[in-house]
Amino acid sequence: MQSAETVLGVLRERGRRNLPCDELYRQMFNPQLYLMAYGRIYSNKGAMTPGATGETPDGMSLAKIGRIIDVLRHERFRFKPVKRTFIPKKNGKRRPLGLPSWTDKLVGEVMRLLLEAYYEPRFSDHSHGFRPRRGCHTALSSVARTWTGTTWFIEGDIAQCFDSLDHRVMLESLGENIHDNRFLRLVRNMLRAGYLEDWKWNATMSGTPQGGVLSPLLSNIYLHKLDRFIETVIMPEYTRGKLRARHPEYRRVEAALQRARKRGDRTEARALRKRLHGLPSQDTSDPGYRRLRYVRYADDTLIGFTGPKAEAEEIKHRLAQFLRDDLKLELSREKTLVTHARTSAARFLGYEINVSRDDRRSERKKGKRRQRRSTNGTVQLHVPKDVIKAHCAPYMARGKPARLPAMYNFDDYTIVNIYGAKYRGIVNYYLLAGDVFRLDRLHWVMQSSLLCSLANKHRSTMSKMARKYKVTIETPAGPRKCIQASITRDAGRKPLVAQFGGIPLRRQQHATLLDRDPTHQRHPHRRELVGRLLAGECELCGRAEKVQVHQIRKLADLDRPGREQPGWAALMVKKRRKTLVVCATCHGGIHAGRES
Repeated sequence: MQSAETVLGVLRERGRRNLPCDELYRQMFNPQLYLMAYGRIYSNKGAMTPGATGETPDGMSLAKIGRIIDVLRHERFRFKPVKRTFIPKKNGKRRPLGLPSWTDKLVGEVMRLLLEAYYEPRFSDHSHGFRPRRGCHTALSSVARTWTGTTWFIEGDIAQCFDSLDHRVMLESLGENIHDNRFLRLVRNMLRAGYLEDWKWNATMSGTPQGGVLSPLLSNIYLHKLDRFIETVIMPEYTRGKLRARHPEYRRVEAALQRARKRGDRTEARALRKRLHGLPSQDTSDPGYRRLRYVRYADDTLIGFTGPKAEAEEIKHRLAQFLRDDLKLELSREKTLVTHARTSAARFLGYEINVSRDDRRSERKKGKRRQRRSTNGTVQLHVPKDVIKAHCAPYMARGKPARLPAMYNFDDYTIVNIYGAKYRGIVNYYLLAGDVFRLDRLHWVMQSSLLCSLANKHRSTMSKMARKYKVTIETPAGPRKCIQASITRDAGRKPLVAQFGGIPLRRQQHATLLDRDPTHQRHPHRRELVGRLLAGECELCGRAEKVQVHQIRKLADLDRPGREQPGWAALMVKKRRKTLVVCATCHGGIHAGRES
């Protein structure tokens, strides 16, 4: 039996060499892939959320993997309908979310491992969503680094993309490279499994279930056709010319400057040189020069075009026509815009993007003055003002920072930790922005709200709370003040420290925020659970027999002061694990309340 790494390595090589794949379903019989998939998803936040069948990772075993493989081997496996729930969106609407059963999640993760290994080398470099080693920051960095001189931004947003993916187009796209009918039937079975809403079955005629393990990868495979269309058809048509032509006025002044220097007229030369620095050296309206650049994150696309607006509108029309005719998708009219890059700003992945216009000369560099306007035409990223206002709103009342009574039930360490985590996540996301310093407003609002909440909890004042918890720490940008709360632990163990603030609000051009870890990266704690399962020894009674994994949602449900804990719970709290490998007898006793 081949190891999981070997199987995925062979698929990556076939994908890299553009070879078809005709034995993908047979790889679904490899138990090593299921152990790898289990190690990747058992600790996910929603892993313990039950689907329509109520099944969870609790009770996972090697025997269960064997039963799944046996059903797949005889082609009797069927995906269950997902349980549909709704989550609120920013615009007040609700987004449907599908909750699959645990077995469907596990099989879907195995399929995702196989498909991702094969398709990842084939995907476009312009695609950044739901891919290893890529994310929002890589997409934004590519725009800021390589889109210099862009004239127009074409913002494209596909209306209800995940709900509108055509099943026939999806299966045809897969069938172009996967010559395995059994695997394609398995994918079709997943797409048409339906969903349960108010315990009534509904058919899924299009789309992939949002919340499904395989859905993000399937959407990338589907939209790969869009990437290829833009790269092979649109880009070559709207990219021409090596360099822009020289500006006529600039050339005339430059020739006059040379004549003045030959005459030795320093006064005239100085005036002409000053005038030269205020003129563009290249003709920005050169009809022989065009550039088109493209980036996509999931269903959000951004095209940068250097040329006239009429051609930008034409590109937008052709993009909408291709999506409608070939992919059966529609662009959102409200969110698909043509924006002038210098006078307006495009919205992409929560940032505002525009092109700078500055005719001032650069400052000194290594003791010499650079005689050029280096910032003119560069792409700039900004933090939108409405984003700052929206993030400040939960911590304000009547226009001022306010306390949060919901925090009173937590200890001081937890309160500071919650505030710090939320603030840190927002700041880290916007570190690419040139005006990230504007988040200082959010820092003041959240810090005031934090101190106010602590003061009301302890019936004290904000000044006393600030004196108690404010400290100065060292950062790469120098000393910074922040709020810290700590919990002392047993001798020999470092205290737990929660921190709010202390992050320098300075732009970091190389900040990275990735979607997830690459598939080949090793995770010691995940290998450790699989190793415990393969050992086949009960961690409660020590018997060597067939074992199962007892899993809970979170340790906080067990580690409660003043509550007597059974032996299995005390062991999980001591080891700081949400999983416990036990035999069938001990597992039954845990759920029956008999195991001590």
